[in-house]
Amino acid sequence: MKNTVTRVSIVGCGIVGTTVAYSLVMQGVAAEIALIPGHNRKKAWGEALDLQHSMEFQDRNVRVFSDDYAACRDADVVVITAGPAFDGTYDRMHMMARAAEIMRDVVPRVMSSGFDGVIVVVSNPVDVMAYLAYRLSGLPKQRVIGTGTVLETARLKCAIGQYMHIDPRSIDCYVMGEHGDSMMVPWSHVRAGGKNFLDIMKEHAALPGGISLEQLVEETREAGNTVMRAKGNTQYAIASAVTRIVKTILHDDNQIIPVSTLLEGEYGERDVFCGVPAVINRKGVADIGEFHLQPEEQALFHRSAGKIRSAIAQLGV
Repeated sequence: MKNTVTRVSIVGCGIVGTTVAYSLVMQGVAAEIALIPGHNRKKAWGEALDLQHSMEFQDRNVRVFSDDYAACRDADVVVITAGPAFDGTYDRMHMMARAAEIMRDVVPRVMSSGFDGVIVVVSNPVDVMAYLAYRLSGLPKQRVIGTGTVLETARLKCAIGQYMHIDPRSIDCYVMGEHGDSMMVPWSHVRAGGKNFLDIMKEHAALPGGISLEQLVEETREAGNTVMRAKGNTQYAIASAVTRIVKTILHDDNQIIPVSTLLEGEYGERDVFCGVPAVINRKGVADIGEFHLQPEEQALFHRSAGKIRSAIAQLGV
């Protein structure tokens, strides 16, 4: 973190990476945004120029430019979105081998620049890739963050809000575990307007439209695939999620966000990156919020963490 102005470097200039850049520009999160391409340098240059042309209409003059990995040296945050192209398979674990190959190329290049900030991993399967980035980077555990279950949490809030006809921001909940099929919801800690959601379901069965907990979990689990089938990619929600994480880091906000981070005994798990509520600030993950889970919730979390751990084991790191 040697620069005198805030800089976010984004590795990967595909749909997600460029939408992250646009979201960061729109919210004026950083003074500088560097786009680091994988192979198509001309596209990265064009994306940066297009974004620079938008400054007339923004609230802040953000310097957007394309560069090589040297631009990571003075970055406060490096966001890694680089990954294999979508091949029609919706299982995030399916792309692990190809994603790992890319991560093994990207992270050493980031670190060889002299980078000393926080890495935010977006590339899927994100829990496994965040663990790999942590091991490759040599950074302290708190300074490598995966986007984890932040998106599932937003999707669950959206679903509950729609069924209850209230603002999803009035819902207090966290999805935990894998960013994938084994994600779990600790329903004992879900609240709507401050009231336990399980109590609401019991007392006002008609209020949430007769929806069941199982249906809400399935809707949340399948939300990303639903979007993918409809339009071929996801971009706006994940870009907004990344922007929230980056802003929380740069502003030293101490906000609790469900991200993927290294567990070292929390929830009875070790040596695995997993989505859990964490306090995020300028240091990265400052603390992990450890809920008192019900036995059945704890079992679901262990199953999810076990799936991630099995995938990590295949990487040989």
